[in-house]
Amino acid sequence: MTDEGNKEADDRPEPDDADGGTGGDADELTVDDILAAASDDGQAADDAVLVLQSTVEERTRDLQRITAEFQNYRKRVERDKARSGELATAAVLQSLLPVLDDLDRARDHGDLNGPFGSVAEQLGNALAKHGLESFGTKGDAFDPQVHEAVAHMQMPGVDGPTCIDVMRSGYRLGDKLLRPALVAVAEPAEDAVPAEADPEPEAPEAPEADADEVEEAAEAEPTDEDAAAESEGEAPEGKGKKKKDKGGKDS
Repeated sequence: MTDEGNKEADDRPEPDDADGGTGGDADELTVDDILAAASDDGQAADDAVLVLQSTVEERTRDLQRITAEFQNYRKRVERDKARSGELATAAVLQSLLPVLDDLDRARDHGDLNGPFGSVAEQLGNALAKHGLESFGTKGDAFDPQVHEAVAHMQMPGVDGPTCIDVMRSGYRLGDKLLRPALVAVAEPAEDAVPAEADPEPEAPEAPEADADEVEEAAEAEPTDEDAAAESEGEAPEGKGKKKKDKGGKDS
């Protein structure tokens, strides 16, 4: 009986799995169902669109901010890198300035001849390619920003402070001053101008007299000849008077 019971159990029909699966699929929503529900409820669809738009805008702003920060960072790094390179170049060139000073002295004494002169010229060209520039020549206008005056004098024939001698050339790298030039400065001579004497005060002019008054004064004023003639005339007249008086007494 045991075998027969087992056989009967095996002969019983098993439940259909497809039906159970169909029931499970009925509970899940498909794309069509979602679209149909959205079309049925228009307000929910509009809200979903608004949420998506705000999310996209927020992510776009975040992306723009991050992009701008990265651009600024890259520019700052490039600027710092270029500045570091300029500082390193300036340090190397500044260490070579004493060598250039010795070459300038040798050139002034006429010792840069032959291969030595060729090497000095090549060295100067190589440093110039890196931006090294020398300045400071006789006749330049004195500029305290780039010149260092070690001598000062007055000299005629100059319009203003002028470099009349250069003891040591100056150098700069682009806009960066590596070393000022040592120069002697001359200024226009101050001519000694004597102080002008104060003009003497003019005497007040006498009022001009009329011609008639001058003529009358000249006629009224006796001259020396008139005075002599009057004195001679009075003397004979006095003698005649005395004689007359004497004759009267005799009579």
